[in-house]
Amino acid sequence: MKASELKKGMMIKDNGDLFVIIEMEHRTPGNLRAIYQTTMKSLSSGKLINKRFSPADSVEKVDLESKKAQYLYRDHSGFYFMDMENYESLSLTDDMVGNYKDYLKENQPVEILYHDHHPVAIEIPVSVSLKIIESAPGAKGDTSGRAMKPAKLETGLVVNVPLFIDEGETILVDSRTGEYLGRA
Repeated sequence: MKASELKKGMMIKDNGDLFVIIEMEHRTPGNLRAIYQTTMKSLSSGKLINKRFSPADSVEKVDLESKKAQYLYRDHSGFYFMDMENYESLSLTDDMVGNYKDYLKENQPVEILYHDHHPVAIEIPVSVSLKIIESAPGAKGDTSGRAMKPAKLETGLVVNVPLFIDEGETILVDSRTGEYLGRA
């Protein structure tokens, strides 16, 4: 495929390594030719690299197989999931789980992405419901504009929530940005 068809979140193969596109920007500097500036994350090493592509460059898109799984638990050696087809337990490293670790809770359904029958990453739903375990009370009169306060969730993630949200409530959080979406 052409570099002009690249999108954020896509998996590609470059120099024998698998990469996921983290950021993508189309640039046209002055009267020069257009370029695509990408930030890519290596699935093997976890390193971020910046790379430029011209629209005519050829890029190898990676086709991934997706399987349903259920998150079980985490220990010192990684994250454990159960394959929903054959009920086998599967262990993934911190790099494969990535930033999704802050949104995983026990028994949560996920999709595990495979390349050549080897797991490479996971996908979780866009919105995840999590319980607030710690939050300061909102101060009265502090309502000018969109007043927010920090709240610690059951997974350890801290998000900003409106003042009227109390400890013990369950909220929806965007797993892509970490932002509060509403009550669950």
